[in-house]
Amino acid sequence: MGKKGWFLIIAMLLVLTTACSGADGGRYSGTSADGKVKLRIAWWGSDTRHEYTQKVVDLYKQKNPNVTIDVEYASFDDYWKKLAPQAAANQLPDIVQMDISYISQYAKNGQLEDLAPYLNQKIQVADVTENVLKTGVIAGKQYGIPTGVNVLGFQYDPALLKKAGIDKIPDNWTWDQYKELALKAGSNKVYFDSSMAADIFFHYYLRTQGKTLYNAEGTGLGYDDDKLFVDFFSGLADLIKKGATPPPEIMNQTKGILEESDIVKGTGIGIWQWSNQYVGLQQVVNRPMALAPMFGPNMEKGVYMQPTMYWTVASRSQVKDEAAKFIDFWMNDVEANKLIKGERGVPISSKIKEAVAPELSEPTKQVFEFVASMEPKASPMSPPPPVGSPEVIATLTDYIEQVNFGQMTAEDAAAKFRADANTILANNKQ
Repeated sequence: MGKKGWFLIIAMLLVLTTACSGADGGRYSGTSADGKVKLRIAWWGSDTRHEYTQKVVDLYKQKNPNVTIDVEYASFDDYWKKLAPQAAANQLPDIVQMDISYISQYAKNGQLEDLAPYLNQKIQVADVTENVLKTGVIAGKQYGIPTGVNVLGFQYDPALLKKAGIDKIPDNWTWDQYKELALKAGSNKVYFDSSMAADIFFHYYLRTQGKTLYNAEGTGLGYDDDKLFVDFFSGLADLIKKGATPPPEIMNQTKGILEESDIVKGTGIGIWQWSNQYVGLQQVVNRPMALAPMFGPNMEKGVYMQPTMYWTVASRSQVKDEAAKFIDFWMNDVEANKLIKGERGVPISSKIKEAVAPELSEPTKQVFEFVASMEPKASPMSPPPPVGSPEVIATLTDYIEQVNFGQMTAEDAAAKFRADANTILANNKQ
């Protein structure tokens, strides 16, 4: 089954929650008569994430001997396939790791607790910037606490950059300069990058133009002029056509396989992605690397601090106070964060960032420094994607693949995408 099929199944299962009987979502957790507390927590990720998260859980239990914690984890795709039926049965874990693409949907369906009453009570956030904390606010309620923040940028091999005849990435570079550098690299038989994820980077481009991918209500697209779509995606397709970035058949073969990417094989200079992905990339590349900001013009309008992911609490949880206490522990305990080491994004607590700095590897220090340099320049994040956004993104990705293969013009894709996206998002109208 394709991605769009799974997105639709997840959406339908979430809708079913409104029709379910009042099944007790906390039946697998709660507080016993003798004061013992049982929690359930769920997350997705790699084996490395599972290992250190289990260590953090064990540390919490050690410091709170009255608490037992059942853990549930999976790969990203499997995680959502498991979570949706749990939501439909009102049996979500007490603490749920939530992605920005899904938090609006789970919040709208009444699955998540508003954590605003817990702030600076159970969850200490006094040293967290308002812009960062607000990224977990949906319709005026604090449904998510960011596990950490990251920022978009270009992650590259300086030696390969020079091999392509480019001395350095220019300061305050522009969209036009990026295309010029990519074409120069291609003329020297080195790919500049592996193109850009359609939804993430088109949204960034729209922000530089004072627009957004979705409107504020989540009921339609946030831009009216399809020329923005055409300029961005035809520009990327032209770079593929001229050999500056790999052809789509190669990108499809290597998608999701880091070891097969051009930067690892030494045939590509860099990758456009979130800063929290840099450390894993550096480990596989195993050569000196660097980070560069996004291009402009108006980079400051486009760039923003995005939560790597969120911790959320299930609205049906019977142990919300303990769940909030665990989130606070994750955020603010120094010993725990020396185990986490920023893998889920740069910590949102300024005190924790300072405390863990001496413990960091050199690549992680690079990430912390890069995010710190971008934070003063960043604009507030757009609202989290609305309900239906996964289907919108799948639709966009399908059309852009056809554009890159030369099967559709950017103009046709812009019109079709607008029609399809607005149809999907129209379901959010009250």
